[in-house]
Amino acid sequence: MSVFDPRIEKHLIVDHGEVVIDEVRKHWAAIVAAVLELFAGAIVLLPSFFVPPLVWWVPALVGGGVVLHAAWRILEQHTDRFVITNMRVFRVHGILSQSIATMPLARILDISVHTPIIGRIFGYGHFVFESAAQAQGLREIRFVGDPDARGLTIQRVIQQAGLRGRVDPQTQAPVVPPRPAPPLPAPGNRPERPEGDTDGWGWLADAQRREDEHLDRLRRGETSPAPASFDPDRTTTAPIDLPR
Repeated sequence: MSVFDPRIEKHLIVDHGEVVIDEVRKHWAAIVAAVLELFAGAIVLLPSFFVPPLVWWVPALVGGGVVLHAAWRILEQHTDRFVITNMRVFRVHGILSQSIATMPLARILDISVHTPIIGRIFGYGHFVFESAAQAQGLREIRFVGDPDARGLTIQRVIQQAGLRGRVDPQTQAPVVPPRPAPPLPAPGNRPERPEGDTDGWGWLADAQRREDEHLDRLRRGETSPAPASFDPDRTTTAPIDLPR
């Protein structure tokens, strides 16, 4: 069976630090029907040793076909793997030709775990993924052993990757992360403090001083100097005498 091993390691993005968190094989319940088919084929194949020589090939052909079909189904379930990594989930399946379906953790919106009555007795269930793109081969993963624990594993990986917000366990409200403090201005862009200003309020005292000087000039009857007119072009508009 090692010849048909899917070899999960070759599908990992090792140079980006991807590691396998869990490799899920099919539960044994997935091959029960194939094993029953294998026994039925063996029963059909057995009479070929006791029938007349002219017709021995009939049960041999039918029984051999059933046995080969059952063995193919068992091998198909053996090569079907569901892998959980720290970056994505993917499924590898196929015997002669291999197929791989992958989905990043960021695209997983919800995971539903369906456990039938027989699955609750024997310990298996089915995963149903709700993602941002449904047209992929990871819509449903059947016959997953210990589905509750593996569902929690996926949720933990998503949480550790920081792809979902935390919830307060008491209020059940989402916890909003604190906003980062605004960056301080560069030293060259900070306003200079007046001389003697040690507490940062010198600008207020300077403004009060200018206001008192203005009121004192008004009491003495003096007028404040008019501010210089602002010329946006910084050019004079006087006429220019040109030589004739």
